[in-house]
Amino acid sequence: MNGNAAKIFKILIVDDVPKNIQLAGSILQKKEYNIFFANNGHTALTLTNNNNFDLVLLDIMMPGMDGFEVCETLKQHSKTKDIPIIFLTAKADSESIVKGFDFGAVDYVTKPFNEKELLARVKTHLELRAAQQDLREANATKDKFFSIIAHDLKNPFNALVGITKILLTEHERFDAEKKKELIQMLYDSSQQGYKLLENLLSWSRVQTGKMTWNPEPIDLFTYTFESITLLKTAAENKHLSLISEIEKNTMLYADANMVTMVMRNLVSNAVKFTPEKGEVRITSQTVGDDEQVTISDNGIGIRAEDIDKLFRIDVHHSTPGTADEQGTGLGLILCKEFVEKNGGRIWAESEIGKGSRFIFTVPKSDIKP
Repeated sequence: MNGNAAKIFKILIVDDVPKNIQLAGSILQKKEYNIFFANNGHTALTLTNNNNFDLVLLDIMMPGMDGFEVCETLKQHSKTKDIPIIFLTAKADSESIVKGFDFGAVDYVTKPFNEKELLARVKTHLELRAAQQDLREANATKDKFFSIIAHDLKNPFNALVGITKILLTEHERFDAEKKKELIQMLYDSSQQGYKLLENLLSWSRVQTGKMTWNPEPIDLFTYTFESITLLKTAAENKHLSLISEIEKNTMLYADANMVTMVMRNLVSNAVKFTPEKGEVRITSQTVGDDEQVTISDNGIGIRAEDIDKLFRIDVHHSTPGTADEQGTGLGLILCKEFVEKNGGRIWAESEIGKGSRFIFTVPKSDIKP
C-alpha cells in the first residue's frame, strides 16, 4: 500500500539569514513543496514538535543554538529522529561536513545555492524517506498478519475443538442447562472466528488492491439496522440497550459493503467494551456535504495516550472487553481504510470510566475522494 504518490511533502528551512531562507524557499516552491521557515534553532524545534516534516534544511552557523545542537536534539526524540536533515553551510571544509554526519545529517548543500543541486538532493532524500515509510508500513502489515494467524485466529478454534470434544465425550452427564451453556460458548467462538476471518479477508483484499470500490446512493438506516440485528444476541447477553436514532432515508454516497463493515466493527466494539446493563447509541447529523455518524457507549473508555494508537497498523493495541472478549485491533484499521476510501475521516473521543465515541464521516452526494 503506497500512500505517497500524491503526497505534498513538508519541508522546514532553518537559517538566521532571511535572504537565504527566501532563496531556498523560492527554489523549492517551484516543485510545489509545502515550505515552512524558522530563523533560529528554538523556533525550529517548536515547529518540528508541532508538525510532521518530511525534510529539514538546517543552517550550521546560527547564533544561540547552532545547527549541530538542533540536529542532535531532533535525533534524540522518537517523533523527529527519523526526519532526514540536510545541512546548509558556507563551510566546505571536511571537518564540518564529517561533524554534521556524526550528528545524524544525511547530506549537505553549500551556500550560495546551486538550484539544480539543491533540488536534486532534496528530491533524492524525499524519495528515500517515502520508500522507508512504505517499507516500515509493509513490514508492520506483514507482522500484523502473521501475529493474527499465529495467535488470534487460533484462539476461537481452540475453543471450538475443546468444547466440541467435551460435548462429544461427556454429553450424557450434562443437564440441559449445562448443554445450553456449552452451545452458547460454541456459538460465541464461532462468531469470533468468523468475524476475524471476514476482517482478515477484507484486509488482504485491500492490501493487494483486489477490493473494488463501488459507490452508490445508500440508506444508512438499512445498514445500521442490519448491524444491530446481527449484534442483538451479543448485546442481550450483556443486557445492553442497543439504540439507533438513524432515520430512514439518511442517504449517503458510498460503497455499501464498506459501510456495512465499518458499522459492524464499530458497533461490535462498543458492545464489547460496555459493561452489563450499559448503553450503545448510534446517531448521525449532516455536517456540510457529509453525514457524520457517531457510535457512543457508556463503557470503560480509552486512555488518552492510547487513542492515537487505535488506527495505526504499526502499533499493536488490543484490550479485552468487559466480558473478556478478545480482539486484534484489525477491525479499527479496516474501518479507517474503508472510511478514507469513501472520502471521509474517522476519529475517537473517550474518557476513562465514562465511555467512548467513534465518529466517522461519509459524503452525502457524488463527490469522489
